[in-house]
Amino acid sequence: MKIALKDTLSGLGLPRMPWCRPSTPRLMPIATAISQSIIAGMKRFLIKVHWLLATQFGFDPLRLWRSLRGLPHYLRDRRSFQRGYHGALGWMPCLHDRYEEGGTTKSEYFWQDLQVARWIHEAAPRRHVDVGSRVDGFVAHVASFRQIEVLDVRPISSRVPGVTFRQADLMDGKSIASLTGSGGGYCDSISCLHTIEHLGLGRYADPIDPQGYARGLANLAALLQPNGRLYLATPMGRERVEFNANWVFAPRTILSCAEQQGLHLDRLHSFRGEAGLVEHSRSEWPQLLDWLGSQPYHLVVMQFVKV
Repeated sequence: MKIALKDTLSGLGLPRMPWCRPSTPRLMPIATAISQSIIAGMKRFLIKVHWLLATQFGFDPLRLWRSLRGLPHYLRDRRSFQRGYHGALGWMPCLHDRYEEGGTTKSEYFWQDLQVARWIHEAAPRRHVDVGSRVDGFVAHVASFRQIEVLDVRPISSRVPGVTFRQADLMDGKSIASLTGSGGGYCDSISCLHTIEHLGLGRYADPIDPQGYARGLANLAALLQPNGRLYLATPMGRERVEFNANWVFAPRTILSCAEQQGLHLDRLHSFRGEAGLVEHSRSEWPQLLDWLGSQPYHLVVMQFVKV
């Protein structure tokens, strides 16, 4: 026969101690929140470790696992193919492709490149300049329907139809002044996607400068003519530097710098995983910015107008 602890204590004339009380429903949300926070933290840690191993040391544990899974399929398929083919047959195993999707559509880069290219197509500016965005992504999108000039601190030796490459350091005012001239303002449209957070960290052989992002934003504004548009995408969250990969900016850090350069926020999207980019109305901005500042990381894509 089972006897409850509370009945045993009562029978002995002893008071029930607080630590003997069963957990109440009120404690469950707290425990759940703590558990979810720990799981989210572990997930972020494992993602960072995987990124470090795969991109910096050339070892991708996930791809290795998929390749090992694919090896029996490769051997079976090769034997099956040999039974009906009698020509020269070489070895070039592709083992992990069967376990991957037909294309990369979940990446924040995919969504930012697509959205900003659409904005530029709709705006049809006279001259569009890009600074540091992906050449094999965003730049290729824009070059498919218009001319584009590309500035990058690193040299680009290829010649691509519709694209003009210039080597320039966005943090260097003299380098930018050579384009703008004494009158200022070089173009009516400029994009800088997933770039400003790298400035001043030395990752791309650029000079070390803790204020590199602020100088870069000031020079972006200098390149832009009055009423021109700046398309800016950068990580936001609890402000920190993940040296030497990137900054994660507090939202108001970027907005304050932009305001000082006469850049007025006109549109704002945030990346939400499976949902892609979500546009937020002006009425949502104050609460959204506070929320973003409390999060670990979110990509934010913004459109500014120079006033």
